[in-house]
Amino acid sequence: MHRRRFPAAGRWPHTARATLTLALAAALTAGLIQAHAQTAVPPAAQDPLTLRGAFEAAWARQPEALALATRRDAARAQAQAAQSWTPEPVAMELSTKTDRLNRNLGTREYEVGVAIPLWLPGERGRSQALADAEGRAVESRTTAAQLRIAAAVREAWWSWQRAHAELEAARGQLENVRRIAADVGKRLKAGDLARADQHQADAAVAAAEGAVAQADGALTVAQQHLRSLTAMPAVGLASAMPSQAEPEPPTPATATAEMDDHAELLALKDRAAVAEGAIALAATQSRASPELTIAATRDRGAYGESYNQTFTVGVRIPFGAGPRHDARVTTARAEAVELQAQMALERARLAGEREAARARADAARAQLAAAERRAGLALESRGFFDKSFRLGETDLPTRLRIESEAADAERQAARARIELAAAISAWRQALGLLPQ
Repeated sequence: MHRRRFPAAGRWPHTARATLTLALAAALTAGLIQAHAQTAVPPAAQDPLTLRGAFEAAWARQPEALALATRRDAARAQAQAAQSWTPEPVAMELSTKTDRLNRNLGTREYEVGVAIPLWLPGERGRSQALADAEGRAVESRTTAAQLRIAAAVREAWWSWQRAHAELEAARGQLENVRRIAADVGKRLKAGDLARADQHQADAAVAAAEGAVAQADGALTVAQQHLRSLTAMPAVGLASAMPSQAEPEPPTPATATAEMDDHAELLALKDRAAVAEGAIALAATQSRASPELTIAATRDRGAYGESYNQTFTVGVRIPFGAGPRHDARVTTARAEAVELQAQMALERARLAGEREAARARADAARAQLAAAERRAGLALESRGFFDKSFRLGETDLPTRLRIESEAADAERQAARARIELAAAISAWRQALGLLPQ
């Protein structure tokens, strides 16, 4: 039996050692690439940006959103304070009396007591009602702030979508006129067309390139406006879903129910409820809170005498507040009157915006149907005249005019789709619905 004997590590040939080193390096590199491919997330797997995602990103940056948790904590603390046994914290009283500084006969007196503030009649219940109203006002104020942010995001979003559609239409027209110009160049070399036709085709290409540059600049401006609201990176905006329309708002049972659920009206109603609660509480607090005093006293008259123990129970009742109380009540009533008037004006404004938004959506829907019908006819005409131009039956000016009309029809159809989506979004905004 023969045994194979391998050379020691230091005796391997130079070529064999180099081959082994390269093999190990290749294996290690392949393993790292495979591990990275398993852990890395491809860009296509990321969720594309939507209108709702843009709104959530914009709302997360708002001061109202950042302070919401603190405001809720304050409302809960106020509700707990209204449910406590006393309107103010209990106070401890400590006092001592001595004649050490004058006669020094040994007179001593020590007193320990507590002062307990008392609720005025009806004050505790009205304080609880005011705390509940302020808690509801925090939530409705937050929803109203969300709706205002949603209006800004919706406007920026659809402006960006319009600019994106304009750029796509301009690029499509540029591609078509370049194809026509290339065809004209071939026919010029063949002697079928004159050099003037080539110049005319090149001029159409230059005009289309200018339109693309203008649309690209408008898209950049709209994109920067949207990014200023959402702080989204350019990559996220590039992956946004184009022209994603929101669902049409549901039809309410009555117009009154539709208006009563609006966030702006709910916020004003809750603020009015807070003002009414403040009026009721201020009317109750016609004076400062009375105090119940319980004290224990230990004293002696002179040296050698024993200490005596006494107990004191007293009530402290302040006088009426007078003009200060009247000022608080009058200020709260003025706030309530102002909010009631503002709510009436807001209701009228929202009713007008609701009807206008619905009419705008209906008009946009009819405009889209007409634009799509025109685009279909223009597309068929483009095919007819393109074939006729290739056969030499149509001149170049007519072909370029048909191409311009077809491009304009496609642009109008794309714009009409976005206008309908924007109109539905504005309709939802007028109804107080957040983006979806």
